[in-house]
Amino acid sequence: MKKAYVFPGQGSQFPGMAKELYENDARAKEMFEKANSVLGFRITDIMFEGTQDDLKQTKVTQPAIFLHSVILAKCLQDFKPDMVAGHSLGEFSALVAAGALDFEEGLRLVSIRAKAMQKACEIAPGSMAAIIALPTETVEDLCHSIEGIVIPANYNCEGQVVISGEKEAVEAACVKMKEAGAKRALILPVGGAFHSPLMEPARTELADAIEKARFTRPICPVYQNVTALPSTDPDEIKENLLKQLTAPVRWTQSIRNMENDGAGHYVEIGPGKVLQGLIAKIAAQAESIEGHQSI
Repeated sequence: MKKAYVFPGQGSQFPGMAKELYENDARAKEMFEKANSVLGFRITDIMFEGTQDDLKQTKVTQPAIFLHSVILAKCLQDFKPDMVAGHSLGEFSALVAAGALDFEEGLRLVSIRAKAMQKACEIAPGSMAAIIALPTETVEDLCHSIEGIVIPANYNCEGQVVISGEKEAVEAACVKMKEAGAKRALILPVGGAFHSPLMEPARTELADAIEKARFTRPICPVYQNVTALPSTDPDEIKENLLKQLTAPVRWTQSIRNMENDGAGHYVEIGPGKVLQGLIAKIAAQAESIEGHQSI
């Protein structure tokens, strides 16, 4: 039975996140202080003592989740995965944890990504919606039938697909989804249309930073969001990481491919339990699904 480590994305943050890790592990404390220096502000103060609203700041949310996940992985003595994957932002965590990207460089990329995505939201405001209990193919077909930009953005699990795009197009799609039998078509409280063509300005801004970053071969295959396939080739990893901003997160397909490749033990590393819930719905043959939030 192979072990798969998975890393959460945006939305898994919570007040007090990683405080126990900081206080109980000297190496973790050193890495968090390094992060404060790299970012130019004390993100740890916001993570440990800030409110939920404080943590929603774009410059805070993504680096905070990344730091919680990566530092925890680096401090786990039994971190010996056969494969890794991360949901959206979590892919950066997975790459650093697996040694494909240096910690400081990974943090800088995540910070640049967060700011670039915020700018893209201001340039082209959009929205996202969760479609519940409708076949994936139906969601895809209905998105194609809508005038304007709206695409499936997150294939979270069968019966849960998030769509993303122009506000009017997403709203029109929600009406059609409900007419087609969706249990829910819920507009999400997000600032933009992530993982859609509206993120093109962010992709362009991030391209230069990713191109200059030094990627090396990871210790194990990384199942990437764009392809849902394993990769260990640094150039391929960079290319897929950049495409991720404007392309869907194929999480369902990634977990199924990991399962087909022998994964039976899944461990979510970082804040929250979202991925554990999704994997339980996707990987019917999984022998164990657990999470780590602290040492």
